[in-house]
Amino acid sequence: TLMNGGSTHRSVLLEEALEALQIHADGAYVDGTYGRGGHSRAILARLDARGRLLAIDKDPEAVVAARRELAADPRFAIRQGSFAEMRHMIADWGRGELVDGVLLDLGVSSPQLEDPARGFSFLHDGPLDMRMDPGRGRSAADWLARAPEAEIAEVLKRYGEERYARRIARAIVSARRDVPITTTARLAAIVAKANPAWEQGKHPATRSFQAIRILVNDELADLEAGLEQSMLALRPGGRMAVISFHSLEDRVVKRFIRREARGVQPPPGLAVREADIVRRLRPVGKALRPASAEVAANPRARSAVMRVAERLG
Repeated sequence: TLMNGGSTHRSVLLEEALEALQIHADGAYVDGTYGRGGHSRAILARLDARGRLLAIDKDPEAVVAARRELAADPRFAIRQGSFAEMRHMIADWGRGELVDGVLLDLGVSSPQLEDPARGFSFLHDGPLDMRMDPGRGRSAADWLARAPEAEIAEVLKRYGEERYARRIARAIVSARRDVPITTTARLAAIVAKANPAWEQGKHPATRSFQAIRILVNDELADLEAGLEQSMLALRPGGRMAVISFHSLEDRVVKRFIRREARGVQPPPGLAVREADIVRRLRPVGKALRPASAEVAANPRARSAVMRVAERLG
């Protein structure tokens, strides 16, 4: 996810996502990542009085905003937590166990990026936190204060695909010996100084901040669980649309859909009838990227990819 939220928010791939979900006016849908509510409002606009929408967000501030804006709509409900807990939330919602569509937009929302107090941004100084839900888990500062150098290097390499991970990890460990690293500006400065070359148009700390954010929020394991939950929550013919913003997330989504489309393959040499292979998803179309006009209007859309799959009966 890019770390430069503009002040005007646009939901990326909005029309394409609505089209992919094939929304029925009387259907039941889940928006697994409410954010600023762009997708939720657009889904509600396509539902009649019988339709309903459950929105989920880890971020308590997003939940407060959703309640303020949409609480009066009897078709709408919001829950705080991870989409990895989706089926439990749907059962608690009490509108049946299965839904017609699930949308997951994995981008960090603009309010999170723009609020220095949340600690996601290297452009605005603030406390080094990065938790989507500040009430759970450990902050980025806590992890950086204690993690061994080899672990920091591994995280930057694996989750940030950072070429200079070892050099940056060494600089972080050296700097924290003097003074604990507790602000985003200090971490960004340490990373920038240790980074000998970075991509044109990207801040030198982009990859490191992405990596630490993914670790702190356990994003990839959460995504795996969320995809499984989304699939199990869909009725046959129901669809899931997943919008990701960097290659690691997209790879997880792509592999998950491919695995469920192929079904569990028998061990080599074991004869199994085709009819006995359980396939739970069918990919719909190819991976979709935003049109150039959308990217020009909204730089955040640049790296977005949407994948769509349909639940098989």
